[in-house]
Amino acid sequence: MTVTSLALANLGTSRSNAIAFIGLGAMGREMASNLFTKSLNSQGSEPSPTFIVCDAMPEAAATFARNFQQLHPGVQINVVDTPAEAAELASVIITMLPSSPQVNQVYLTSESGILPGVLKALSSPAGTKPEDLKTLAIDSTTLDVSTAKDVAQRVAKEAQISMVDAPVSGGVVGAAAGTLSFMVGGPASSFDLAKPYLEKMGKTIVHCGDSGTGLAVKICNNLILGINQVAVAEAMLLGTSLGLSPSLLASVINNSTGRCWPSAVNNPIPGALPGQSPPCERDFKGGFAAKLMLKDMNLALNAADSVGVPLPLGNSSVKLYEDVTKDQDLAGRDFSVVFRHLQKLQEGQQ
Repeated sequence: MTVTSLALANLGTSRSNAIAFIGLGAMGREMASNLFTKSLNSQGSEPSPTFIVCDAMPEAAATFARNFQQLHPGVQINVVDTPAEAAELASVIITMLPSSPQVNQVYLTSESGILPGVLKALSSPAGTKPEDLKTLAIDSTTLDVSTAKDVAQRVAKEAQISMVDAPVSGGVVGAAAGTLSFMVGGPASSFDLAKPYLEKMGKTIVHCGDSGTGLAVKICNNLILGINQVAVAEAMLLGTSLGLSPSLLASVINNSTGRCWPSAVNNPIPGALPGQSPPCERDFKGGFAAKLMLKDMNLALNAADSVGVPLPLGNSSVKLYEDVTKDQDLAGRDFSVVFRHLQKLQEGQQ
């Protein structure tokens, strides 16, 4: 079902009782599923919200709607063609987009973007409920801090939109389980509005400060994560090349000072974590793509340049991920595939 921008009345609900999710990639579709599922009848005597989805790839939105409705018969997922339609129909908008250019376009620069949609809602005929004219925007994209600040400032000024940046940690597994960590930047009042929705998608919700601070925390976290994954790949390759079994080496590391998330959860050698199933055991499929880790680490380098902070390990790790992602097949696989790249380097030296 495609809902046009003129169909609010046909939805049988008010704008204030509609939630839109824009961006249904590997993370977004899991987040939207948890958000919608936990919003069903969660308001007691109040009716469940109307759910609206939108994606740059229409089939992704249609597939999500079909799958959700199979799990929840009788629940309608309304698919719209543009962010503007979603923003006109829903007072709560969650976005999960690739990076800075897409956020800038979806919110500000496109004629079919969120800002024009909200402005159209604000110009609705007399008699519209005051609460229907309020808008909350939650952006969970990982993007550069300056773009996030600019977007939040403009939508607040031009359309009275309360906006927070709420990047996540936890990956696709955490998104599916509803255990994500959200690092939130924005005014305290906007955070208070966003928190109930974030709690339906995550376990840890932290208000970091003003607009952009959530992203600053996320960028720092992923800088550590990216570097640690390289360190674990190097150590596991060295140890197994010296004759150690992957499971023994991983067990010692994970009970010693070398323990970290890449060693204990995202170990890059099959069999190193008995009873677990990291991406390496699925040929590095289904995790956090190496090209996305490269994007996040470049955001950290750019932020560091802006404040004059040296990142020697960050720079060397970025160069390694750049080499990994030159192989288009590896670029889309979990970033622990850096181990496979190191293996290839080793084979070339032997």
